[in-house]
Amino acid sequence: MEKYLIPVAPASQNPKPSRRQQWQRILFELNGKVDRKSLQNASALLTQSYSMVMGFPHTYHDNGRPCAAHINWFRGGSFSFNNRNLIGSEAVSALEFDRKGVYLASVTKSGCLTVHDFEDLFYEGKVFPLGFKEDEEKLLLHISTHNRLDVVRWNICNQNEVASTSLKSSEVRIYDIGYISSEPVDVLSKRSTISMHGYSQRGLSDIAFSSSDNSRLYASDFSGVVNVWDRRLSGLPCHELRTNCSDAITSIKLNADNQVMFGASKHGFIYMWDIRGGRSSTAFQNNTEYYSPLVSVKLATELGKITSLKAQSNVHLKEIHSIDINPSCQYQLAFHLDDGWSGVFDVNSLRVTHVHCPPPAWLRDNIDCLGNICHLRKPSWLPNYSIYAIGSESDDGIHLLDFYPDRSSPCHVNFDEEIEGTNQVQHQHRQNKFIPLSEGVTACTVHPLTGTIVAGTKSSSLLVISQASVSCPGDDHCQRCNSNATKAPEHVDASQD
Repeated sequence: MEKYLIPVAPASQNPKPSRRQQWQRILFELNGKVDRKSLQNASALLTQSYSMVMGFPHTYHDNGRPCAAHINWFRGGSFSFNNRNLIGSEAVSALEFDRKGVYLASVTKSGCLTVHDFEDLFYEGKVFPLGFKEDEEKLLLHISTHNRLDVVRWNICNQNEVASTSLKSSEVRIYDIGYISSEPVDVLSKRSTISMHGYSQRGLSDIAFSSSDNSRLYASDFSGVVNVWDRRLSGLPCHELRTNCSDAITSIKLNADNQVMFGASKHGFIYMWDIRGGRSSTAFQNNTEYYSPLVSVKLATELGKITSLKAQSNVHLKEIHSIDINPSCQYQLAFHLDDGWSGVFDVNSLRVTHVHCPPPAWLRDNIDCLGNICHLRKPSWLPNYSIYAIGSESDDGIHLLDFYPDRSSPCHVNFDEEIEGTNQVQHQHRQNKFIPLSEGVTACTVHPLTGTIVAGTKSSSLLVISQASVSCPGDDHCQRCNSNATKAPEHVDASQD
């Protein structure tokens, strides 16, 4: 057989075998894992597809009369979606989805607590034009407390319960959406504190529920204390987590394992308390009334260690408005400051790894947006991607910030444009995006499954930011719905109201 074969001349050098690029989809189907770089590229493309798709003004009624938020909204001239107002008593102060994204709860500074069935709300917004009058009969809960509300949280273990409180109140009120009642099913009160001026009843700034204990609830106050309630025992706190000073705590977050409580303060400190139970821990196991933090970090000091940032700006003590744990990367603790800066604090290395520094509000003569502890801006993470959604301090819109836990993130403190630019095709979509909206944003929340963003505004409206729908060719119904969804409010037929 060998005599029929033609010998090949020996090559001068051994050729390198060419490697074919693996198809990411096949890899995912074979081993069930998504490559981190592919996930980051997908998140960048997703960010570019977001836009405002619908809005819902707060035009609800209480016993046949316009509620307090509705009255303030009208008096402020907020009937126009293009009007920019001061952060007054009509703003949405907080909003949150439940774990499955079925219900959306929101509170306003004028004291309105509303719970929506988000599927019904989203469907009506798709069918009717922007700025339509929502069907109030479909609201699961609408309570006008006539007292300021600043915080709303769902009970993680009991998704029928929603809790709210205020910077001016020392009570946490818990409502059950299964009951048709405006009365809370439980009221938890903090203990009075003694100051040099006597007894002081200062408000509560944030709430956190345990994901493993239905009766455990945490709330931070302005005396440097995180109050801990066991609802089975009493309506008063059973324990306290303290900062060893009177520094006001503005935001708290419990990690996924219910082992560490994170807190942020008005004077720019991040605190960590070890709240683990069991034989090896003394937390909640003795008769001591309060517990000191395990770690305390001054954020301004960590920001000052960033060479590129320090060379451009003087880093001063800054008030922390909010902190939040990245659901897809538990060691990333995002923070947002009173001057509009945002970033990521790595709880493993205790260092700031990402930072975003937009121009200050005073640079644009926008004095109504200056930081104030009476109003705490509340951002939110996208559930499956390391994207942080935060309302702009000086413009009407939101920033979608790429806080991917890698130096390829444009917000990473060690990001090098020259090095990352060598792979321009791969990194061309990785950038932060600003989405202009019709109103100024005060709080954001993200649907836990679809990634749809809902923003609360200074005029008590709810704005929905999602991927813009594209009609199918030849589908007249889809085209008609999409054209209605993007029509301006002035084109609305009055008969639809």
